[in-house]
Amino acid sequence: MHTDELPEHAHDFLASLGAERGLAANTVEAYRRDLVQYATTIRSHDSGQDLNVVQAHLGSLRDRGLSDASVARKFASIRAYHRFLVIDGLRSDDPTATIGVPTRRSSIPKALTVEEVTRILDQPDRDTPLGIRDLAILEFLYATGCRVSELTAVDLHDVDVETKTVMVTGKGDKQRIVPVGSYAVAAVGRWLPIRADLRVSGADPGALFLTVRGNRLSRQSVWRIVRSHGSGAGIAEKRLSPHVLRHSAATHMVEGGADLRTVQEMLGHASLSTTQIYTKVSPEHLREVIVTSHPRGM
Repeated sequence: MHTDELPEHAHDFLASLGAERGLAANTVEAYRRDLVQYATTIRSHDSGQDLNVVQAHLGSLRDRGLSDASVARKFASIRAYHRFLVIDGLRSDDPTATIGVPTRRSSIPKALTVEEVTRILDQPDRDTPLGIRDLAILEFLYATGCRVSELTAVDLHDVDVETKTVMVTGKGDKQRIVPVGSYAVAAVGRWLPIRADLRVSGADPGALFLTVRGNRLSRQSVWRIVRSHGSGAGIAEKRLSPHVLRHSAATHMVEGGADLRTVQEMLGHASLSTTQIYTKVSPEHLREVIVTSHPRGM
């Protein structure tokens, strides 16, 4: 492991953990792994180690499916590192100081309403190349319920416009075919000619969605796109993420009458129990189902 894979001065911080605090070698190694991951997020941003980068890193950890406890532990490593920088005079501010311990009361995000999703989808400017791209991304996320990491991994050849399907590669490199709704297919169709103009000749990464420089989009970029258009739609930033769009898609399908096994296949869940938690329906919908389907529901 080379020190250049760590954030600036992190090797001094790690050395202090063993020498000054007397932490065990395995514990120091856990800190090092956390900071290597943090360094990857830092390198994907141009703004250095600031509050937005820390928040983006925590978001990427949650998007990978880490538990609240795991995210909290990794955040503790990052906070200790930044406090070390301040104490040793290597940095004047601590970007983690205003962030609370990242825990959530419930592992189930609150789904957006259909009207709120529609407002978000109305935000991108249909007359600009990036607006057309952003709309295609938002429609694709909502139509397929895919994870942000799955979206950024989708290549052109994975999409079949004729059959309106996409091959999605999920956790453990498991692949699944997911239907794509007509709105998303139309949005992707409008994006493809623009993509052809953006790609770098001879260096096409093959990704379905590209940056303005013709590179594959990062997960952090997709987060910014989702939250930017959510803000324009009046949705609070803390309520919105690519994961919330995934949960909203699943919830709306269940409330529309889809069976859980269909939603399980669409989301790529290994266990139906995961889908049952993920697609928690509203009490109003549950009451309606009971009234219309239970022998003694009337």
